[in-house]
Amino acid sequence: MSSLTNKRIILGVTGGIAAYKSADLVRRLREAGAEVRVVMTRAACEFVGALTFQALSGHKVHIDLLDADSEAAMSHIELARWADAVLIAPATANTLAKIAQGLANDLLATLCLATRAPLCVAPAMNHVMWMDANTRANILLLRQRGVRIFGPASGAQACGETGEGRMLEPLQLVEQMAQIFQSGALQGCNVLITAGPTLEAIDPVRFIGNRSSGKMGFALATAAIEAGAQVTLVSGPVALATPDRITRIDVESAADMQQAVMQQIPDKDIFIACAAVADYRPAQVQTQKIKKSGSALKIELVKNPDILAGVAALDSPPFCVGFAAETEHLAQHAQQKLVAKKLQMIAANDVTKQDSGFNSEYNALHVFWPGGDMQLETASKSQIARQLVLLIAQHYKERRTQKKPHEKNPAENS
Repeated sequence: MSSLTNKRIILGVTGGIAAYKSADLVRRLREAGAEVRVVMTRAACEFVGALTFQALSGHKVHIDLLDADSEAAMSHIELARWADAVLIAPATANTLAKIAQGLANDLLATLCLATRAPLCVAPAMNHVMWMDANTRANILLLRQRGVRIFGPASGAQACGETGEGRMLEPLQLVEQMAQIFQSGALQGCNVLITAGPTLEAIDPVRFIGNRSSGKMGFALATAAIEAGAQVTLVSGPVALATPDRITRIDVESAADMQQAVMQQIPDKDIFIACAAVADYRPAQVQTQKIKKSGSALKIELVKNPDILAGVAALDSPPFCVGFAAETEHLAQHAQQKLVAKKLQMIAANDVTKQDSGFNSEYNALHVFWPGGDMQLETASKSQIARQLVLLIAQHYKERRTQKKPHEKNPAENS
């Protein structure tokens, strides 16, 4: 599997002769499994036509910041949220200067300011321009801000001279892009994740369920794999393909999920309970379809087992991360669950927000742990998942290197 599978890449194309290589780059990124949207500057259009990139990417090319049609469908903010990563190739000296100074005078530059996705640039320019003090200062500033610099290579240039400044070849750039999704933060860890809803049967054709699509849990599974973990995914009924290199166990009810989790948990280092488990189930499941009769139907409900609390209460529990889907008082309810269930971390989201949470491609989380918290602002679920996995990895490693507060020094008991 390529780590670019299902990744959303925005390719920024700027006005340099190397723009002809960007057409092949689109094709190579798609071959690696990525979905590509192209943003061109006006200068780039003088070198390669937008129609070429539209044909290769399968999507409309975005050019103008104030394009009414584009704004109606996907504005610079929507593009910024959509992306898992932004790659500018070629990145001219002018573009590097604009990004370094935070200018926002065209769509591409504005998008770079608006996105939280990793920003990567592949410089391409004359070797003298590359070595100019201003360019060197801009590159240093970009590196300090976390922008990834791919290249440039050295060799013959379009101007007839030879030196450093050539854009890396498309396959080299694909390899570089693949590496940005491989953090190694959970290398060697065994991770168990639950995802999706549970369905509690009423009769052979009806059930009690919820609106969970499973997208967040599946994104977390992919992010954990990218971080080097061995991942087992216990999923309720969802219409999602299984991410590669993941062991998937399908379940339906909360009882099924509890059984699967308890069977898998003994050798796990981290447990992420992302599933929207039904709190209640019908006390009795009818063996035949209930026929309509009368104006009302009463169904007695009984409480389902709390899977996460049960795992956290084990004698040697893994690092436990919970999820809290809230409609009000998010921080208060999440912190109460963190304490009551004895968790190491909980991620809460407001499911009343438009275009976030259930069935959305986007999410926003407020993550709590004992003594701290962090906001993960609205972004694609794959971006949010990678941010959360890195946060989990950080706290997991810190916990492993520290003595647990309830543990006593053996000498104290002698």
